[in-house]
Amino acid sequence: MAVATQSLEEICINSIRFLAVDAIEKSKSGHPGLPMGAAPMAFVLWDRFMRYNPKNPKWFNRDRFVLSAGHGCMLQYAMLYLTGYDSVTIEDIKQFRQWGSRTPGHPENFETAGVEVTTGPLGQGIANAVGLAMAEAHLAAKFNKPDAKIVDHYTYVILGDGCNMEGISGEAASLAGHYGLGKLIALYDDNHISIDGSTDVAFTEDVSKRFEAYGWHVLHVEDGNTDLAAISKAVEAAKAVTDKPTMIKVTTTIGYGAPNKQNTAGIHGAALGGDETALTRKNLGWEHEPFVIPQDALNHTRKAVERGAAYESEWNKTFTDYQAKYPAESAEFERFVSGKLPDGWNKVLPTYTPADSALPTRKHSENCLNKLAAVLPELIGGSADLTHSNLTELKGFGDFQKGQYQNRNIHFGVREHAMGAICNGMALHASGLIPYGATFLIFTDYMRAAIRLAALSQAGSIWVMTHDSIGQGEDGPTHQPIETLASLRAIPDLTVIRPADGNECSGAYTVAVEKSKAQASTLLAFTRQNVPNLAGTSIEGVKKGAYTVVDSQGTPDLILIGTGSELSLCVTAAEKLTAEGKKVRVVSMPSTNLFDAQDAAYKESVLPKAVTKRLSVEAASSFGWHKYIGTDGDTVSIDTFGASAPGGTCMEKFGFTVDNVLAKAKALLG
Repeated sequence: MAVATQSLEEICINSIRFLAVDAIEKSKSGHPGLPMGAAPMAFVLWDRFMRYNPKNPKWFNRDRFVLSAGHGCMLQYAMLYLTGYDSVTIEDIKQFRQWGSRTPGHPENFETAGVEVTTGPLGQGIANAVGLAMAEAHLAAKFNKPDAKIVDHYTYVILGDGCNMEGISGEAASLAGHYGLGKLIALYDDNHISIDGSTDVAFTEDVSKRFEAYGWHVLHVEDGNTDLAAISKAVEAAKAVTDKPTMIKVTTTIGYGAPNKQNTAGIHGAALGGDETALTRKNLGWEHEPFVIPQDALNHTRKAVERGAAYESEWNKTFTDYQAKYPAESAEFERFVSGKLPDGWNKVLPTYTPADSALPTRKHSENCLNKLAAVLPELIGGSADLTHSNLTELKGFGDFQKGQYQNRNIHFGVREHAMGAICNGMALHASGLIPYGATFLIFTDYMRAAIRLAALSQAGSIWVMTHDSIGQGEDGPTHQPIETLASLRAIPDLTVIRPADGNECSGAYTVAVEKSKAQASTLLAFTRQNVPNLAGTSIEGVKKGAYTVVDSQGTPDLILIGTGSELSLCVTAAEKLTAEGKKVRVVSMPSTNLFDAQDAAYKESVLPKAVTKRLSVEAASSFGWHKYIGTDGDTVSIDTFGASAPGGTCMEKFGFTVDNVLAKAKALLG
């Protein structure tokens, strides 16, 4: 592969490659193979097709780029540096994977401007991209006019063999094909190598035929190493097809240019080493010192700054005309993208008294969603094929379908994991949308990676989970969450709320919507069974995470702590204990996460240290409750799997009765 005279484009492509090689060599950690092989397709995409403004990474109508194969992140950092983003300097490149750098080991949207979504766990990025494309389609259908397109951009993805092996990518691609997302274009880095070696050991399917079956437009670039014209032609053909997403299989050589390591697993996830780096420089005719980019290459790639300013200026003119012609729509659009909530939005949420009928909290959730839908046009979402069990339909707002993108009820099908990542993509679109995804609480296990990434990447997704305990009944232990709440509460920056009645459900949605606009994710857990509306519950109390709903005269002898459907057991037990002369406080703790965030004085006011006799009551694992009940406390909990029986029978057999709460309370009191 002796190199003679190189074209300017070849020099630019090698600039991408050697920024990756040098950064990874310096850090002694990283994945050089993908950036070296995918550099040509990335260059073509960013240089010839993508519309973005490096000096304003948040310009609304930019094309979105997702590196689903996030281990190859030096490819993206190289592109950000070369095209003139201020977020990645050459010093940042030199600090790849180091403490405090803006070039972490996988792309992080909250760390590096220009990175749209946080990728790394394979398959998440392509599913996020489906969400980004759905957001674009929805907003375009909602706001665009025949004479003014203010929402008009593409979502581009580079994914690899590993992404295509992960099940989530199949879930998401199937849905994208069904919805006909014509502005979603995925470039598949078909290099036939994974960590274990050749993909022949485990991955021999025809990916193109699979995507064709999903309803995608499929193309193949046979030489992704050098044939820039073929890559360009494929992207042009992809853009010409408007009723289907496109997958372009681009066959490449992993680690292209490294004479002894290219096309081997050895270059997938390890630095080349000094000798191989020197040989690669010679092989590709790269005579520059580490981290030195020829000025001609920088001059060329930095033209993106001028182009980006022109793109944004052109769009600003379009939007100015739009404002003049459509003042109401433009005002709503501006509120959407600003992240602001309309004045008085939360006043629509209902409040209740004990005289109101007992309902499942999932029914209260449905009422809240529909009240909010009327005043929050940015609220959009749906269920993983459990709409009428989760009660998540926004009545009167239609189904999001191909050609009906303006509608707000999304049918995700039985695809919990993709649903989670798609919601995250919609939330990270920077358009102010409030996406929600729903299933049974137990099936958060199918989407845990997406829920975790929502918290990590500061996506404002709302998770609506129903059938939250053994109280869901006859479906039995496969469907009855036990350890689920404890494990979800352990995820940093995820707010988990288990409301007890109608007031607390309204409080839960108040918190969830406010957090969504603040780019934080919330998970709500609702009952299948009826629960009474209790005196003393409140929206404001939920915001604190825990609060007193029944208090004693003077310092209590005992504190009962309840959540969700079990709070009413605590209230009834307290009444009986009070009648026997005991001083009892009942604390509702719908959210341990929110309570933990309160100051010490508030925590002391709710759970005074002097009161050591405490009993927590929750139809779930005892794990985590000792933080609140201390060494002198006890739990009414369940640390075994449930059973198949009517919900009321399950609750009784496992001890979730007033009598058992009384027995345990009296045992504590001696």
